[in-house]
Amino acid sequence: MIANYRWAGLAAAFCLLPSLASAELRIGMVAPFSGPASDLGEGMRAGIEAHFREVNADGGINGRELTLITRDDQYEPMQAAPATRELIEDEDILASVGNVGTPTAIVTIPIHNQEETLLFGAFTGAGVLRQDPPDRHVINFRASYHQETAAMVDGLLEAGIEPEEIAFFTQNDGFGDAGYSGAMAALEAHDVPDRERLAHGRYTRGTTNIHHGLATILEARTEPRAVIMVGTYAPIAEFIEEAYWDLPDTVFLAVSFVGSHALRDALDPDMAEGIVVTQVVPPLDADVPAVADYHDALDAHDSALAPNFISLEGYLAARTFVEGLRQAGDDPGREDVVDGLLSLGEFDIGVGETLTLGAGNHQASDTVWPTRLTDGEYVLLDWADLY
Repeated sequence: MIANYRWAGLAAAFCLLPSLASAELRIGMVAPFSGPASDLGEGMRAGIEAHFREVNADGGINGRELTLITRDDQYEPMQAAPATRELIEDEDILASVGNVGTPTAIVTIPIHNQEETLLFGAFTGAGVLRQDPPDRHVINFRASYHQETAAMVDGLLEAGIEPEEIAFFTQNDGFGDAGYSGAMAALEAHDVPDRERLAHGRYTRGTTNIHHGLATILEARTEPRAVIMVGTYAPIAEFIEEAYWDLPDTVFLAVSFVGSHALRDALDPDMAEGIVVTQVVPPLDADVPAVADYHDALDAHDSALAPNFISLEGYLAARTFVEGLRQAGDDPGREDVVDGLLSLGEFDIGVGETLTLGAGNHQASDTVWPTRLTDGEYVLLDWADLY
C-alpha cells in the first residue's frame, strides 16, 4: 500500500512538471533601457517582442513559446559584460537577439564565443561583429557601418560634391571608428588622395561635448558641403544645432544607429529639414509584406507605440531569427540554432530583397536605403536630387 502511494505521488509530481513540448524557449537581450541611448534598446525590444507575440499566438515553435529576457546595460561595456554572463549562465538562454551598440559588443562577443552561445541581429554595423572568417557564434541581420558610410561617399560624389568638401564628425570609440573606416575605404576605392587629411571632429561617448569636434571641422581648409556623422542622437542633434548657423548650405548625414526619429524630434523642424540618414531596413511606408506585417504586429503589441526604423529592425531581426529556429529541430540546443540559421542559404522574409546566410556569410542583408527628412518624414533619397 505504501509503495502504491509512493508511485501515485511520483506520478502526480511528474504531471506537474512541464513537458518538453510546452517549455519556453528563452532568448536573451542586453541593451540600454535607461540612459541616453535608451530609445535604441526600447525600440529593438518592441520590435522583437511584437514578432515573438505573433509567433506565440500562432502556437509558438513546435508548441513552445518564445520568451525574451532582458538586462539593461545603459550602453556601458562594464555593465554589458556581467549582464551577458548572467543571461547565459543563470537564465540559461538559447541565444541573444537584438543587443545594442559597438562598445558593448566589443566586450560581450568574447563571452558569447567562449560560452558557445549565439549573438544574433545586434543593432550595430561594426566590423568587430564581421570577422573574416566569421565568428561562428556571431550572426548579423543588418548591413554594416562600412556599407552605410560607403553608400554616403558614393552618393555624395555622384551628386557632384568634391572629396575635399566632405568632413566627418564621429563618436570617439569603436563605433565611430567603424563608420569612419568605411568612408575611408570608399574614398580609397575612388582613388582619392590625401583622404586622411579631410576634417574629422570627434566627441566622447556618453556626452554632448561637441564643440572641439565642431571647431576642427570649421577650421578645415575647404568649407564642407557635407558632414558624415557617426554617433547617437543627442550629441548629433547638438552638433547640428551649433553647426547650422556656420554651415547653412551643408548637408548633414548620419548612419542608422543615430535613431532617426529621436534625432528629428530633438531638433527644430527647420534645422532637421533635409537631414540624410542611411537605413538598413526598408522605409516605413514600403509596399512589401514584411513592413505591412510589422505595422499590424506593433499595433497588436502596443497600439501606443509609433512605428520607427529601430523597432522595424528589431521585428525583422526577430523574423529572421525565427526562420532559423524553425530549422533547428524539435528540441533545439544552442549549436542547433546556429546551424539552423546558417542552413537558410538564400531566403525571403518579405523585405523586397533576397537575404542570405551560410557558413561563410554571417550577415543576412547588405542593402542600404538612403532617406532624407522632408516635411517631417523620412523619404527615400535619389542622390541625384541631393542638391
